[in-house]
This record gives sequence, C-alpha cells and structure tokens, in this order.
Amino acid sequence: MQQPAILNELRRMSARVGKNILLTQAAGGNSSVKHGGVLWVKASGTWLADAETKDIFLPILLCGARAALADGDQRMPVAAGHVASPLRASIETSLHALMPHPVVLHVHSVNTIAWSVRKDARDEFAERLRGLSCHRLDYHHPGLPLAHAVSASLAQRPADVLILGNHGLVVGAPTCDAAEALVAEVEQRLALKPRDTTRANDGALARSCAGTEYRPAQDPLCHKLATDRHNLAVATGGSLYPDHVIFLGPGMPTLAADESLTAKAARAVAGGLPAPAAVLIPDKGAVIRSDVGAGAHALLTCLALVVTRLPLDAAIEYLPPDKEQALLNWDAERYRQQMTANR
Repeated sequence: MQQPAILNELRRMSARVGKNILLTQAAGGNSSVKHGGVLWVKASGTWLADAETKDIFLPILLCGARAALADGDQRMPVAAGHVASPLRASIETSLHALMPHPVVLHVHSVNTIAWSVRKDARDEFAERLRGLSCHRLDYHHPGLPLAHAVSASLAQRPADVLILGNHGLVVGAPTCDAAEALVAEVEQRLALKPRDTTRANDGALARSCAGTEYRPAQDPLCHKLATDRHNLAVATGGSLYPDHVIFLGPGMPTLAADESLTAKAARAVAGGLPAPAAVLIPDKGAVIRSDVGAGAHALLTCLALVVTRLPLDAAIEYLPPDKEQALLNWDAERYRQQMTANR
C-alpha cells in the first residue's frame, strides 16, 4: 500500500530532531503521525537520526492500538493492507495512540531531564512553562504503565505538552512543523547554562587504560563527570533516567585510587555482572569499554550534558533500585539494545 505524503514530513522532522544530541541520543525518542486510521510510529531500537535514510516507521492500526492499551496488551496490530515487518513498534506506541494530536513527538531533551530529575524545582518549572497546555507526571515505567498514567492525566484535562519525570518530553501538535516548534519553545523556556569544569588529565587516563579493554571517552565533555567533584557525586549517586540504565548500566562506577580497570572489570564478571560499560576516574576523566557501541557513547555524553546543567544545591530524584531492575530485566529493552548493536 502506498505511504501517505505526510510520512515524508515526519521523516524530515524526525531526522532533524534525531541529529540534535540535546534532544535525542542513540535509539531514544520516538515520533508518529496519524493518517486515515493508521498510526505511523517509529520502530523500537531504530534511531530518529536515520529517519530519511532507513525505513524506520511502522503502520499500526490506530483503533487496534487503542484497544490494546485498554486491554493492557503491549502487542500492536499492523494496519490492514500493509506487509508485516520484522521490526517491533516503539515501546511508547500506546502513548502515541492515546494522544489525540495528529503528530506526537517524544524526545529525551537534556534540559527537560535536568529539570525533571529535581525534587526542588516544581515552582520555577511551572513558572517557566506558564501559558502552555502542560502536564507534569512522576516517573512511570516506559510502555503501558506510562501510557496508563498519561491517559489518566489527560482525562482530567487535555494537554499539548507532557513533562515525564526522570524521562523526557512529549508534545502533540497538528503538524510536524508545529510539533518541532513546540519542542523548541519548551527547550527555550527550560534552557540551562552548563557549568564549566576542569579538563581531563589525558596522561593519567592513558596510563590507566594501557593494556586494558578501556579507552578514554571520545567526547571531551564526558570527562567533566569525573574532574568536578560535584558532578562526580551526582553521576555516581544513582540512575537519572531509563536510557542510562539500558546503555550504561545502573549508576556510574568509579575507580578507586589503588584499583586497576582490569581488576574492576574482573570483579564484576566474577560477580555475574558484565564489565562496566564506562568508569569514572576521579580528577582524571571518564573511560569507556572499547567494545561498546555508539549507544553507550551517546548516553555517556547525555549524562554529562544533564549533570553539568544541575545547580550545585539541586535536590536530585534518582530511579529507585526496583525501577532500575525492571528496565534491566525487560525483554523490550534487551531487544532495543540489540537493535542498536546491529545498527
């Protein structure tokens, strides 16, 4: 069946958003458009940045997706007349289906996350978004739990902007251009200036990595997580948002002064865990395992972008351990990791 012309608009908008690391990182974020009873939604594990070069959107029967949400079913029916795809619909398809807007855009905006992980920012947050049709929600597990929470919220009062605690931003709009513009407006209102910190100790990092499976992080920004003691405390205090857990593991490990990277990795493996994807070396910088994919690199940069925007006196809300484990043990997220690894 022929694809609608509006899908090309969705592709162009999604690619632009997907190439902006302040809005999306790796396979994070998703977008959709409703047309003729079909919900065209990004496939799980695909990258918005690839929207114009790869076929990343799936045609889902809109009424079927809404019925699945009501029944608590994560499986999404392909629209009639379309060939079934080996790809899976986005984890957030239910969320896209329940929102009444023709276009829905979900991003992991760095500025939004930096606000949404704070316990002490509700009043200022509300003031910055004054005049927008907006809801702020607590953290909910992605997928059906989040969709049910959004459904309950929208039943009380319609909204065009959703701020998801410890997660990101969702907007609904009549067109792709309007959705992108609304994200830009929220970003402008929530913009935070990153704090400057000490540069990496390149020589010390090289010595720590010599003969190991680790290497210094490619993005110089990542080293600020370790060279600044406040950043280090925030980064190692717990997990701030789901994709960090998925691509880097819970929290951020550090290297003790008398510890080697090889020994740290060996201890993790001996305990039945994978070697840490990335490690922070206090006062020196960040290192990352040589065999990890682009997703881990992007999420390490994302963490630095978020943490350097948090005020020194911010009260942080981390994901509880049970929420971390729910993400780690979720087949849908293992699938997304594998899709990223195969990209």
